[in-house]
Amino acid sequence: MGVVITATGAVRGAGNASAVEGAARAARDALTSAGAAPETVGVLVNAGIYRDSNMVEPAMGALIQKAAGIGLEYRADDPRSFSFDLMNGACGVLNAVQVASAILVTGSTGRVLVVSGDTHPALTGTDATEDFPYATASGALLLELVEGPAGFGPVHVELADGPVAVEGFVDTATMGTTGRSAMTVIRADDAERRILDAAVTAGARALADGVDPLSTVLISSRPTPGFAAALSAKLGVPLVAAGGEDTADVHTATIPLDYHRAVAAGLLDDARTVLMVAAGAGPSAAACLYHLPEPNTR
Repeated sequence: MGVVITATGAVRGAGNASAVEGAARAARDALTSAGAAPETVGVLVNAGIYRDSNMVEPAMGALIQKAAGIGLEYRADDPRSFSFDLMNGACGVLNAVQVASAILVTGSTGRVLVVSGDTHPALTGTDATEDFPYATASGALLLELVEGPAGFGPVHVELADGPVAVEGFVDTATMGTTGRSAMTVIRADDAERRILDAAVTAGARALADGVDPLSTVLISSRPTPGFAAALSAKLGVPLVAAGGEDTADVHTATIPLDYHRAVAAGLLDDARTVLMVAAGAGPSAAACLYHLPEPNTR
């Protein structure tokens, strides 16, 4: 038995200023692709961090669930759906996969949706700025438990010692009346090196679970334009350049977005295993192997 990605959805580019609407659209696209009705989703987990207008409550997962049209009927015999936020920076999606796997093996639901996405709180556009390094994007992974060897392996995590590499916060002491539309992000001078070290450690642990190096590819966070290529070189695993010319840091959406793009472009047709590595902030990293289903079922 294994937890597999049944379908994906992704939103990147014009018209995606809202993290809530972007994640909901990605969720709807994933359900449409799978031919799955919204009421078949028992749990929605949101791993996004930077949200519309710096909203704190309610949970963004609840707003995304509503916008995606999941679990909106309340008759006595209707299936139940619920949602929650799981926030751990760039690593959040792989942490959400861990939680989703634990839920699915209980048999309490047949489908879990993991969504993620970030945006500038002022909803000013889709590209990163000099002051805010994250581009706006959203992604969704529809997960199910199936028979056979395909699916996610254990998630390996690494939290490095030392000061935080990247900090994002609302600076209440200085922003005055702009608190709903401003965010301060501070990156340490050695952030890239330290984040890369954490990613290499987590990635190597995942690879130690056992893979065929000739049929394994890498999908990675890209906190800087050259990060994924550097990680690929250090781990000896070829990078899936699913983003093409899009080297922006799409933060929590990177794993679902790049997996979606890779499948759509046929970049995984010759692969049997994907090494997924998410890294940022802490510096922290999470990594796992995803054993691909047969090509006609991806």
